Parts: sequence; C-alpha cells; structure tokens
Amino acid sequence: MTVTTTTTKTTMTLQRKSHGRRWIGAAALTFVLVATPMVWANFAASEVIADGLNNPRGLNFGPNGALYVAEAGSGGDGACQQGPEGLRCFGETGSVTRINLRTGSTDRLATGLPSLASPDGSFATGPHDIALQGLGNISVTIGYGGDPTNRVASLGAAGAYFARLARMTANGKWSLQEDLGAYETAANPNGDEVDSNPYSILSINGNKRVYTDAGANALNEIAANGKIKTLATFPNRLVSAPPLPPGVSVPMDAVPTTVTVGPDGAYYVGQLTGFPFPVGGANIYRVPADGGTPTVYAANLTGIIDIAFGADGSLYVLEIAKNGLLAAFGGNDWTGALIKVGADGTRTELVPGQLTAPGGIAVGEDGYLYVTNNSIYSGEGQVLRIAP
Repeated sequence: MTVTTTTTKTTMTLQRKSHGRRWIGAAALTFVLVATPMVWANFAASEVIADGLNNPRGLNFGPNGALYVAEAGSGGDGACQQGPEGLRCFGETGSVTRINLRTGSTDRLATGLPSLASPDGSFATGPHDIALQGLGNISVTIGYGGDPTNRVASLGAAGAYFARLARMTANGKWSLQEDLGAYETAANPNGDEVDSNPYSILSINGNKRVYTDAGANALNEIAANGKIKTLATFPNRLVSAPPLPPGVSVPMDAVPTTVTVGPDGAYYVGQLTGFPFPVGGANIYRVPADGGTPTVYAANLTGIIDIAFGADGSLYVLEIAKNGLLAAFGGNDWTGALIKVGADGTRTELVPGQLTAPGGIAVGEDGYLYVTNNSIYSGEGQVLRIAP
C-alpha cells in the first residue's frame, strides 16, 4: 500500500483530492488547549470484549445499555472501482453488531449493508457510524469517498447505496433513506470539488441528526423531515511538512471525521487531515450549536478518527495513526493513540502501544472507555474496554 502526493485522504477512503486539497465551563472555551507535555498513564491494560469484526468503526450505546458497533464490512465480488487505496469491490457485507455488556454475548443485529473493500477485505468503506434515537430509530452513515455523481457510473446499481443514511429498527431491519451524496452535489457548501464521504453521526434531542462529511469538509444537520442543511465548513490550511521539500507548502484538507456534543452544548469536530498528513497537524474545532464559523479548541494532534467527552469534562481523542498516515501506509506503522485532554490542557496517553488502527470510541455509563481496534482489517476487528 503506497501513498502518493496526488492522494490526500487515504485511510478507509475518507476522501480523495489532488495535492492535499482538498466543559468544562464557558471561560475554558475562550482559548485553545495548546500542546502540553504528554504523560504516559499507568492505566489498566485494554480488555478485548468482542473480536472477529470486519472493519469496525463507530460505536454507541443504546437505551438498553447494549453497545452497537458499525462494521464497514469486507467488500465482495461485485462491481469494482479504483479508490485511494487501490481497487475496491462491492459486497453486501456491512453490518451492525450488538454487544450485551451484562452477558458478554455479541450478535450481528443487521447484515447485508453495502460495503466496498480491497480484495482482501481491508480498508473498507461502508457503515461508518451509528446513532440511536431510542431502539426503534437507529441511523447508520454509509460512506463513499469521491464524487457522488460517479457512484452509479463506476459501480452500477450498487453505487446508489453509498453516501447515504440507513435507518434501522430494533430488530435489525434496515432501509436506505436520505441521499447525503446528492446533498453534497447540489449544495457543495465549501465550494471545493464535489466529494462526499459521510462519517460520524449524532442523534440530537430525538428529532434531528448531525453528521460530518469527511469528503465535503462539512458538518451537516438533518431535520426530522429529512431536510439537510450545513452548520459549518472546515478550512484548508497551507502546510509544509515532509515529504514536501523545504519551503514548499500545499493546501491541506480538513477531513472532519468525528463530531460530539460538549458539556456547553456546542459541537466539537475532530479532523484527520489530508496530505501530507503532518504529525501534530490535526485540530479539534468548536462549532456553535446553531452552526457558524468553527474555532480551534485543541491543536497539535495527529490523525483524529474519533472523540468523546467523559463525565468529568475531559475530552478523549482517538488517533488512528499517532506517527502519521505516511508512516502508516509507507511503513505499516498503524500504532494508534488514545489521549485524555484535561480541562487544564494536560494531555495523557492511555494504554500506549496497545492500539492498532483504532476506529471509534464511546464512554459508558460505567466510566469505562470502549474503543474499536484493528478498524481497517476484515475478520480481525475488536472492541476493547479500557478502565481509566
């Protein structure tokens, strides 16, 4: 697997654009939590509570206390297209797995969801995240990573299954609903090239949903009637970092992969970043609850794939590749990181060295952290429980 300077959003087909284009209390929100010395915490080791998953990504708790995991699947032998990681082929292998934390049992509640993956089933695009409005109305983002107008042309009828929102009932029956890719095509809110890869999703007050489109560099809201609007877009930034020659800068895409609600009611959005994927180049942005211009809340992070607030107001940041995506693809260094950012800005890395390409995080009512691991591999995915 290689990365070239014409690929800006590589991992899990988060996006493709040429040359990188693409509480805490109110007072604490008025400044950026700048980098402070990283501390390695003597925390309990991670515990595997589920394994054998296919490219597991976002996860969330239901009102019954069960943990629901979106699996992007392992592709299949259907129509193929070229993606940022090479050839990826279609199959109905995406799923949603439910974990009963009381009994330890797991079951695939929903199966047959669309998936695109490499021939070995890795680096899948499919169900990326899950949000629950009670048990009878479950939303799942289905990613894509490209111009939505090309979906059917490149994949045939299966193309229409991607860059969509799926709705699922309590018994696992699902159907495709809003066409999120069509919204990007019509609105193109950031005025950049048309590109859609719906990723993280939240259910808000039981009547609307908010999602990041990693391809469109946007945070969008879906009203109860299905109407979509943009709350914020995220800027490209000029950066100079290896492998670029000294003095050479390129516009780097934001690639917003995750959104959560902070204790102050605002949205907090983490970015993966695009090429050249600089170590320390990722930000977490704060967006007002009604939308508006993003402001930097925390900087000097790397390859953010998910974030979550704890009950004490600490922010947990999950990095898919702590040494950068060029190291990941170029040297297969998929060492991830889970970082606790305290209200005073102190940063503590939890379970160092125990994560490989993590993909999602959720904080349980029990105070434990739940993380998907090996999120880019078929059959090797895990859910870990971490006790802070």
